[in-house]
Amino acid sequence: MDANRAELLDALQQRLQYDFHDLSLLDTALTHASYVKGDGRACAHNERLEFLGDAVVELCVSEYLYKNYPDMDEGLMTRARALAVYERALHQIALSLALGEALLLSRGEERSGGREKPSILADAMEAVIGAVYLDGGLDAAARLILRFAAKSISEAATGVASKDYKTMLQEHVQQRRLGAIEYVFTGSSGPDHKKLFFMRVEVNGRAIGEGEGGSKQEAGQRAAKMALEALTNAD
Repeated sequence: MDANRAELLDALQQRLQYDFHDLSLLDTALTHASYVKGDGRACAHNERLEFLGDAVVELCVSEYLYKNYPDMDEGLMTRARALAVYERALHQIALSLALGEALLLSRGEERSGGREKPSILADAMEAVIGAVYLDGGLDAAARLILRFAAKSISEAATGVASKDYKTMLQEHVQQRRLGAIEYVFTGSSGPDHKKLFFMRVEVNGRAIGEGEGGSKQEAGQRAAKMALEALTNAD
């Protein structure tokens, strides 16, 4: 590894907030297959690390959802995880880290704009996570993932849950012609960095569900879930 390459990787380590014991792992994670196969170079590329990183990401996101969303069922957790780790989300993380600057690509891939391609950047991001896992273990990989993806995971979880339960409640109420649904914000509590919001859902003017959460959306989702359960049990 020449001095320029080492300097580039060192700058990326600072952005990752992780120092590799074995810097060659990071180098391999950023080596696209085209660089090896297309130009006949005798070095490893990142496809195996990408495979490993994909599994690590799924495990870490699954654990985060399990611990932080105790009321979320398996189906919703699966959908939230898929939203949080799909190509676009990983691409955005890679862009925030300027991962493209450190990629090794074939001349052809370079000319075709490979450094900006979402698929290449997303795959490289997974490979970097796989490299961190091998270098520092699962805890190090989890810290990296959550450092850059916790917000998007939470947004995915809240969005999926909110959409599903509110939609199901709407359909239930419409099918049975029970009246109009209204979500009422009833207040909040706690410090700004850990605030809880409270929502109530009413059907035809009658309160049938209440919920709390870290956002109004999450609180509304939980209120809708409670209301749907109450109406279903009453059928």
